[in-house]
Amino acid sequence: MAKWGQGDPRWIVEERADATNVNNWHWTERDATSWSKRKLKEVLEGLVVEGEAGRCEIGDLKHVEGEASCNSRKGKLIFFYEWNLRLSWKGTVKESGEKHKGSVEIPNLSEENEVDDTEINVSKKKGEGDVLKDLMRTEGTTKVREALRDYLKALKTEFTLGMILPTKAPVGQELATERKPSGSTVQDSVTPQSLDMVGVKIPTVRIHMREVFNSPADELYSIFTKKELVQKFSKCPAVIEAEKGGKLQMFEGCVSGEYTELVPSQRIVLKWRCRSWPDEHYATVALNFQDLAPHSELELECKGVPVAHEESTRQCWKKQYFEEIHILLQQSKDNME
Repeated sequence: MAKWGQGDPRWIVEERADATNVNNWHWTERDATSWSKRKLKEVLEGLVVEGEAGRCEIGDLKHVEGEASCNSRKGKLIFFYEWNLRLSWKGTVKESGEKHKGSVEIPNLSEENEVDDTEINVSKKKGEGDVLKDLMRTEGTTKVREALRDYLKALKTEFTLGMILPTKAPVGQELATERKPSGSTVQDSVTPQSLDMVGVKIPTVRIHMREVFNSPADELYSIFTKKELVQKFSKCPAVIEAEKGGKLQMFEGCVSGEYTELVPSQRIVLKWRCRSWPDEHYATVALNFQDLAPHSELELECKGVPVAHEESTRQCWKKQYFEEIHILLQQSKDNME
């Protein structure tokens, strides 16, 4: 049995009883249907379409039929999705103030067609107001296509967090590929010196990021330690045991770990991993909160990230943590006003 750091990198396994399908080298499938239904509602509902004729807004996603999945095989991700969607819309004619309603139907959103070639049908209830129907057929269709692209982008980035698989290249070649020079910034940087060997013998990197939030440090700290707040920004059930040795599980089990240090309003340290990282391999995540009243700065340091997962990990923190927390804070502010 090969060990980490020895033999063909496609078949490297740990010393474990089963040693089966390590890093998902063989065919595996992950169902994206439930996640997709939530994401489609998120990107489509509430879209505003404005023009000289008036203003329209897309309402509820009335009908969602279909499925989606992501399959991995030999280091590649393959996506399957097929959706039949129907949305409601309502609008107001600018000159007359008349209000009208209608629907938008997308009968076949699938991987077989580009988004630009996907059929989108706009209809309106009987009566006048064709100017709004025309607005929805032009500007509205453009907005809907943009939203569908956002869904597909999220399917291939957010949903696949932790599913990026090992390459066939030797370790040295992987490092050369991943270490392409890029201008580093204060907000988001990785230095060559951060390469190290953590846990099992695989090449890892250190990720360093900074983000400023419109909230005091104690409120931001709570968002990472209170279950109800974590579930709000992650939009998924979560396990949050915010005490030393307490467990953490988020994003439908895609991320898991353990709290190792907590200093209220100042610092959180976690053992943290993505589901398809090598078994028992954890990164060490340190979150440092600095109060800059009325704002606060969060400094993140993530040590021990497998080189092949550097970009997906960075995107996880940026898209699924930071951006969603910004949205949660803004919603909280709007509700107070």
